[in-house]
Amino acid sequence: MKPFKQNYLIGLLLAVGILGACKKNDAIVIEPEIPKAERRGLYVLNEGIMNSNNSTLTYYNYENHALIADQFSTVNGRGLGDTGNDIKLYGSKMYIVVNVSSTLEIINHKTGLSIKKIDLKDGTTGRLPRYIVFNKNKAYISSYDGTIAVLDTASLAIEKYIKVGRNPEQMAIANGKLYVANSGGLDYPNYDNTVSVVDLATMTEIKKITVVENPGGVVADQYGDVYVLSTGNYETVQSSLATIDSKTDLVKTQVDFSGGSMVVNGDFMYVTATGSKIKVFNTKTEKMEKENFISDGTKFTYMYGIAVDELTGEVFVTDAKDFITSGEVFCFDKDGNKKYSIKTGLLPNNIVFVNK
Repeated sequence: MKPFKQNYLIGLLLAVGILGACKKNDAIVIEPEIPKAERRGLYVLNEGIMNSNNSTLTYYNYENHALIADQFSTVNGRGLGDTGNDIKLYGSKMYIVVNVSSTLEIINHKTGLSIKKIDLKDGTTGRLPRYIVFNKNKAYISSYDGTIAVLDTASLAIEKYIKVGRNPEQMAIANGKLYVANSGGLDYPNYDNTVSVVDLATMTEIKKITVVENPGGVVADQYGDVYVLSTGNYETVQSSLATIDSKTDLVKTQVDFSGGSMVVNGDFMYVTATGSKIKVFNTKTEKMEKENFISDGTKFTYMYGIAVDELTGEVFVTDAKDFITSGEVFCFDKDGNKKYSIKTGLLPNNIVFVNK
């Protein structure tokens, strides 16, 4: 008998034995496969020109390559507001921070329909909200009036305001704490130079960490480090990148570093830089991985924002062009080669990816 037939016979006898040993009421459990998430498309928040009330929300459909210039106004019959500054997806809802209008627009990410519009004001005075982050069914919104609004994402109600430093900008969460860049940007040339640390258990500021003046960008990695990008004073103080250990809240390193927008994906931090470059920093080894991620020589007029699709590794760069005409978003594969680009509204700054 050939080996193939021997193996077949042995396998058949084993299968019969196993089935015979099972009782009729014993179910054979087969774990279902978890379907992989598939992208339906992406939204681009276009901030528009300040005081012109012309923020828009561009939608690009991956399936049919259709582009809707302003999804929000198309389905809601009204404009988004003045100076859309940040957009994030949390659960089934998208949250859009509109700076000059001092509003938070909460919409259905599948349809673009508005669910609720929240005024972020102190009496009749706008707080000038800037950025939003999420943690355990709470949203935290920084505002230029020196506060962080705490929003319950179930009731969609503001629960409290936390006092921090002057003109807070971006935020990141690490080790149960919220790190807030206090820029003091409205007090030129008297900038702030601190990062507020908020204990999320007590919802109070517990300390301030000193960094180079005019901090704005903040991101956190999966190892507990928080990166703070400071612009300096544009004259005598150089821009800088500080690394804060969230376990000790001490500044580990602080180096001269010129960069724009930052985003972390896995072990890598991508930072836009002058000369149409994207620097790649390895957060695990704490070393610069690449001086320029772009490998095909693509140039931009004015790099404005950056995003990474964690499902595909694709890197997206927004180009504000001349700040008075329509912008553009470029998509690169994980090796830095341009795949395609799409036209957007004025000053595209942030991107959100949505699933089917």
